[in-house]
Order: sequence, then structure tokens, then C-alpha cells
Amino acid sequence: MIWQECGGSGDRTILLLHGLGATAAVWTGLRTAIDERGGVRWVAVDLGGHGGSDWHTLYSVGQLAAQVAPRIATESAPVIVGHSLGAYIGLALASGWFAARVRAVLGIGPKIAWSATELTAARDLAARPLRCYASEDEAVERYRRVSGLNEALAPERTSLARGVLRTSEGWRLAQDPGTFGVAGAPFASLVASATCPVVLARGEHDPMVSLQQLRAHARAAHDIPGAAHNVHVEAPHAVLALLEPLLEGA
Repeated sequence: MIWQECGGSGDRTILLLHGLGATAAVWTGLRTAIDERGGVRWVAVDLGGHGGSDWHTLYSVGQLAAQVAPRIATESAPVIVGHSLGAYIGLALASGWFAARVRAVLGIGPKIAWSATELTAARDLAARPLRCYASEDEAVERYRRVSGLNEALAPERTSLARGVLRTSEGWRLAQDPGTFGVAGAPFASLVASATCPVVLARGEHDPMVSLQQLRAHARAAHDIPGAAHNVHVEAPHAVLALLEPLLEGA
């Protein structure tokens, strides 16, 4: 089961795909901006192994895309906004391999270059056993570190929804550690497979990807001033501004 939420109205649709370790709740600010704009419908999902969605024995970009594809089968070819891992999933959906029609992809902050040390660390995280915490506050603090949503960036817990859950053993993250195994997917081949316009962006202070790296894969690549990796949380109206040409083109 894939958890999803929909809102807005209109004949154009935006599909919102969060990054590794987060949930669809990170789009709260952008969803509000879209609703204020009007004329657009949005769909937000928790990717497999995250939030309210089911866990699986194996995770890959293709597998996650296949789970999302039925959610947009009845939508009028959406514009996809994907953050970090979500950008990878959006590009996979735009390939046409999953019987999904996509108008355009806006990829925000995808990590493109992976060192051997980073890949080893990701594999170690994927194999790590679940950890339970004595209190919700402890689990939320851990979730903030994993998702990058510190209190300065997301003071209210609205953007943290479904990030932690209570079990008989205590509180734990909703994320399946196995999802870290998706790290290192080939970004270049995913961009090359896209059959629609692709725009890439990053916060100008994002340590995970440079503007030069983005421009190596897309002619339309942008820095969003003053923002870091979670630019969709920090500057949702700047993200909406990048979406406008794609929505009008659609």
C-alpha cells in the first residue's frame, strides 16, 4: 500500500515526491502555495518504506517508481516535482517504462556523485537493525537528523507527519532502513531516458550537489538563493516559480 494525499483543483496536476528519509509532509509549504495559486491539482505520496506506506524486502529506483505509477494513471499527464531521491523516481516515471505519462520533471537537489565511502555508509545504514526510543520526542529528534528537518527549518511538526510511529517496543522511525540501499543509482541514464522536459535546481548552499553537476545533465539548471538542501521547505514559493513555465507549457 502506498499512502497518498490529494488536493487542489484544475485540469493540471503536480505529483510531489519526497526525498530519502522524509515523508510527503515535507511538501506542506509548497502545497499551500499551490492552493493559493489555484487552478492546479496536486498529489503527494509517501514512497515505499517511508511514512504510511508499506515496507518491502528490496528497494530500487525502478521498484519505487513502479509503486507510484498507478497513482497517476488516471491523472492528466502530471508535472513531477521530486526532491533528492524523489527526483530519481520522477525521472524513472518520465521514461515511459512504467506506462505513466509525464509532462515535465522538476528535480530538486538530487545527489549525483557518490564516493565509495558514501556508498559503503549507505549500505551499512540499510543493514542496520531497527532502533526504538523510549519517548516520541527522542524518536522525533532522530527523525529530524535523518530528514534534515531541524527545528530552525521546520519548527512545527506539520512537516514531520508520519515520520515516527509507536510500537509495542517503543517509538521508532517509520522509515525502513533498507531504503538506504537505493543510494548510488545512475543519474545520467535516468536523465537520458526522460521523454519530457527536465529542469534541475538546488539551493545555493546545498552541500550534496553543485550547480555545475546539475548543468552537466540538464541545460535548464538553477540555483535558488539563500536555500540549502531542503529548498522545498525553505523556499516553497521559489520552487513554485520554477514550476510556472512547466505548468503553462503543459
